Amino acid sequence: MLARWIYSLLLILVAPLALGLLMWRGRASQQDWQALAAERFGYYPQPWDGAAPVWIHAVSVGEVRAAAPLIKAMVLKGDTVLLTHFTPTGRAEGQRLLTQEIHDGRVRQQWVPYDLASAMRRFLQHFKPRLALLVEREVWPNLVHTAHMAGVPVVLVSARLSERSLQQAVWINRLFGGLLHETYGELRLALAQTPEDGQRLFDSGVSEIIVSGNLKFDIDVPLVAVEAGAHWRTRLNRPVITIASTREGEDKLFVPLIAANLNPQLESVRPLYILVPRHPQRFDDAARLLDTHKLRYARWSMLGDDTQSAAALEKLDVVLGDTMGEMPFFYGVADVAIVGGSFENHGGQNFIEACAIGTPVVVGPHTRNFAHAVQDALTAGALVQVASAEEAIQRAVLWLQDPESAKTVGFTGKAWVSGHVGATQRIVQALSELEADPAKPSGPAH
Repeated sequence: MLARWIYSLLLILVAPLALGLLMWRGRASQQDWQALAAERFGYYPQPWDGAAPVWIHAVSVGEVRAAAPLIKAMVLKGDTVLLTHFTPTGRAEGQRLLTQEIHDGRVRQQWVPYDLASAMRRFLQHFKPRLALLVEREVWPNLVHTAHMAGVPVVLVSARLSERSLQQAVWINRLFGGLLHETYGELRLALAQTPEDGQRLFDSGVSEIIVSGNLKFDIDVPLVAVEAGAHWRTRLNRPVITIASTREGEDKLFVPLIAANLNPQLESVRPLYILVPRHPQRFDDAARLLDTHKLRYARWSMLGDDTQSAAALEKLDVVLGDTMGEMPFFYGVADVAIVGGSFENHGGQNFIEACAIGTPVVVGPHTRNFAHAVQDALTAGALVQVASAEEAIQRAVLWLQDPESAKTVGFTGKAWVSGHVGATQRIVQALSELEADPAKPSGPAH
């Protein structure tokens, strides 16, 4: 197709700039993106020594966490899983969540190749996956088309597509002559989170859709981390507000509000704030912001399991959560969780984990990435949505003054999550039926 040829040519033309930006980003965040690694281009020094794997692509941290229950279910079923990522944080999270499966050789991790047709062909020829699962919305034209042409069924699992993303796809289709419509049309199946997502995916070109639910509800809550957080909270003997997963621009909203709310009028409920930026490259920026507002803070990477006296902790205004993978602990500590990504126009971050732990949750106005879940939770009374960061802090402080109301929302949130589990089982069943049906070939045969 001419549109895909133009797309591929543009990728090649912008590749030097894109690679330069990735290397700069790696240096700025002190993360190893391995932007020039051979496997990013589909080259592998060692032959694949396993059975035909199920390829699961989880681009970054959020997708890895969502996919973890599915990956474990596939391993228990006897499959070997080839798990690919684009970001180093996603790769690290996969190593953390799937340590035993990786050690046993049932999960293999690789960088996903760049979306170059030649790189994708080499990747598929090397690993020969029998099935490709893309988590949530990672639909790339050359990835999907190359797998389709190789006869590898491509399935979008826990699939979501917002109205905004649909309109962006319409714009890209006009610009590139239907490129994304053809790409979505080459998906064998989309397992959608909600009926609304399913309708938008159908409008985008997907021909076969099943509404299977959201994998994020099937989260395996690490009780040890949650209980450790609760124990730390007891030792602290002071209320805690966790401001979690803040995105660009949000720390600048919350830090001045934290400083403004530390006044004698609130001494009876003077909280400790835990501020957790979503991405590690922003940890230092958040620290500088706390310094600017003369807040007394400590980095969690320095505190950790340190047995500081209660008096020393009492002097702190803020703990800066500058580590990865410890959100269950921070939610376990919290009397209230304010979930970021929703106070600037980022679409929201996953609030379901906090609800599953039983922590009362506040979110902001920008929640398009979780629109159906937020609306459903609001109807159930499982969280509170506010219009601004200032209102979020006010709501959190009110809950500290009325802990019974907070406990009611937390309990409702936990029950709400329990009522939505099961996406993993439904997805595994749908995939088994797909592989058992030889009457619907994915594309040209091998």
